Amino acid sequence: MNPPDATADEALPGAQTVRRAMAILRLVACGQERGVRLIDLERMSGLNRPTVHRLLKTLIQEGAVEQDAATRRYLIGPEISLLGLARTRRFPLLTIADPYLAELADQVGDTVFLSVRHGHDSICIGRKTGHHPIQVLSIEVGVRRPLGLGVSGVALLSCLPEAESGAIVQANTARLAVAGERAEDILARVAQARACGIAHAPAGLMPGTSAVAVPIRAESGEPLGAVTVTAMAERLAGGRLAQVVERMRDRAQAIARRHAEVSERRR
Repeated sequence: MNPPDATADEALPGAQTVRRAMAILRLVACGQERGVRLIDLERMSGLNRPTVHRLLKTLIQEGAVEQDAATRRYLIGPEISLLGLARTRRFPLLTIADPYLAELADQVGDTVFLSVRHGHDSICIGRKTGHHPIQVLSIEVGVRRPLGLGVSGVALLSCLPEAESGAIVQANTARLAVAGERAEDILARVAQARACGIAHAPAGLMPGTSAVAVPIRAESGEPLGAVTVTAMAERLAGGRLAQVVERMRDRAQAIARRHAEVSERRR
């Protein structure tokens, strides 16, 4: 799920402004309910403060962005949420994967996520909770992160040719830096995931937790998405980690087969 390349004629009136506005919207979306600071929007976009401020002002006027009066952070506005309702079936992979994710969550007892690639980002489009008393809800549905940040992004990148994944990580350098990550560290994790077929973070986003992700590969080998399990660290270690990964791989393969069947019928 990749947006069209930005190769259209830049001479078209307003093309640059539209692209910059869309870039700012994507960055604001990364903040979800927490919001994003102006200084971070500057750093991640590479635009100067007057330009970012001018774009934000217009987006606020259109209801696409709003600013929290207390924190001064910027968040996605109601207009974007309302526009999204026009395409509620935009993620056919989620419809296909939903029963498999529910089954996996029931089997392992922990929280299961489904993420997809969108350009240089990974986006969480689905989440199922298990039956264990402590569920690690590390991210919300709709979270957008630069590819490479988090195990799902690493798993997605590991399916791509080395040159392509490297170019994506380099393009995300500024955004990764804001999150305290270095491009070379991300590339090392991608190489490891490519070698072993999984992306594992013994120390997850939340203290005392862990996460592991397995890619969902199309017949071509390209990533359709990634299945992630998050849990308390002791539940994703040793022999249990191997058991969880085996079940994740089984469900990921089942999702890929079902996706291929549905795609074939639609041709």
